[in-house]
Amino acid sequence: MSRIGKKVITVPAGVTVTIREGELEVKGIKGELKTPVPQGITFKLEGDQLQAERTSDDLAAMHGLARALANNAIVGVTEGFTKQLDVVGVGYKADVQSKKVVFALGYSHPVEFPLPEGVEVKSERVATKSSIPQYQTTLTLSSIDKQKLGQVAAEMHRLRRPDAYKGKGVRYANVLLKLKPGKTGK
Repeated sequence: MSRIGKKVITVPAGVTVTIREGELEVKGIKGELKTPVPQGITFKLEGDQLQAERTSDDLAAMHGLARALANNAIVGVTEGFTKQLDVVGVGYKADVQSKKVVFALGYSHPVEFPLPEGVEVKSERVATKSSIPQYQTTLTLSSIDKQKLGQVAAEMHRLRRPDAYKGKGVRYANVLLKLKPGKTGK
């Protein structure tokens, strides 16, 4: 039983969905996406309602997956997706240049990260709210493709993972870090 797969997707006005063999093509105001459809799953479009159906009960997991991918495509072409990364640390920074982001992360060289097609990045410098004023750079990534956006954010996060003691590094803005206590000196 797939509770996610049984849900009906409401297609907003201005979005066209084309059902093909093995894929779903979605066009909207922000762009166009193609989503693969697993074997044994079919889609039916009735008016503005998109329904995923499966041929057998063995495909319950694929049923939910196909419905989620179709919903992400529809949300992507209408609203888009965003993720925020914080670059925290003394001397750590990120500069956005045309099609790449140049990071200074404490290495002996700057790290250049090329941006794939369809992903946009904006950077802003923000002061943190703590007893010691510390500046951090916040990168806002945006795209219509949720999977590509998550992959790019994960690769940027992997450039310098947050330190366990001070939290320095590239970290997700909405994830709370639990820092380890340092030496007590006793």
